[in-house]
Parts: sequence; structure tokens; C-alpha cells
Amino acid sequence: MSTGKPTQEGDTRLVVAATTASALMEAKKADNGGGSTSIVEYKPPVMLEDEEDLEIKLRRILENVPVRVSNTSGSSAGSGSGDFHQYRQMRRREQDRLTRMDIDYNKRLKMAEFTIRREEKLKAAEEKTSKKRLKRQKKKQRKQEKKRKPNTEEEQGEQPREEVSSGDEGNEEESVVEARPRPIFNKSRFQEKRP
Repeated sequence: MSTGKPTQEGDTRLVVAATTASALMEAKKADNGGGSTSIVEYKPPVMLEDEEDLEIKLRRILENVPVRVSNTSGSSAGSGSGDFHQYRQMRRREQDRLTRMDIDYNKRLKMAEFTIRREEKLKAAEEKTSKKRLKRQKKKQRKQEKKRKPNTEEEQGEQPREEVSSGDEGNEEESVVEARPRPIFNKSRFQEKRP
């Protein structure tokens, strides 16, 4: 069969080489007949005029295949007693087919919506989980750092001291002030205001 495309010089095709023993034997037999299992220059088969005419006729026949309708009424005038029942059966089949199509469409639509919602929920849950995981890891890390660095101030029972420099640059004296621990809550906030 001709492809209808003009052949080009140097057109090559890849032919699969035989790997099994039986395939090699067949390849050797084919070699005797002129065949080969290597990369060769492709030459389309030469077609005779009669073969091309037959090919054109075959193509025309395949393209114009008549459609045969088998469930038609008789060709005689007037309708017979079974025509209405045939019509009713055809109508019911078509309605069933359309109903099945609608059900299938709705089912696919619901499945698509479900998968979209499911993916969104899974993504949100994964984000929430990752945030909580990060929070737990930070808490664990802080706990491990506390264990690694024992608080020497608590062991000695001393209050931490702060060095506060005076605002003068000329005075190099630094006053050492004992730092007080901050109150947990502000007492003045809870006392009644007196006028």
C-alpha cells in the first residue's frame, strides 16, 4: 500500500534485531531470501498501476459503506399491528440509554467533586499537622537545650546582677545594680483607683 508521501533520499528505518535462537534461524533464512535485520535505507515497494487502481477502489468502498437499519417497519402502505409495539420498545431503549448516560454523568461529577474536596481536606490536614509537628519539635529542642545548659543561677540561689552604665561618657564608673525579678502580674492593675 502506498502512503501517498513522496519518498526522500536517505530515508532510514530501524529494524529490531533478533535475540532468540529461533529468531536468529528465521533471520538467516530471511537473509537467504534477501531480507535483513539491520538498519538499512528504506525503499518503498514499487506498485504497479493495476495495484494502485485496486487500492483506490478498495479505499472508496471502505469509505462509502452503507448503513443498514434493521428495525424499520415494513414497506407496505399502512402500519401493521406490531409497529406500535416496535416503536414503543425502541423508545424505551433510547430512554433507558439516556437515563444511564445521565446517571453515569452525575456519578462521575460527584466523584470528581469528592476527590477535589478530599484533596483540599487532606492538604489542610497536612498543613495543620506540619505546623503542630514543628511546634512540638521546637518545644522538644528547647527542653533539650535546658537540659544541656543547667541554669547556674538557680543552683547557686543567687539573683542575677546587671551592670548599668551611667549616662555620662566621661565617667567610666559603672554602677552595679541588683536586678529584681519581674512580677508575674501588675498589682496596681488589680487595686481600686482612689480619687
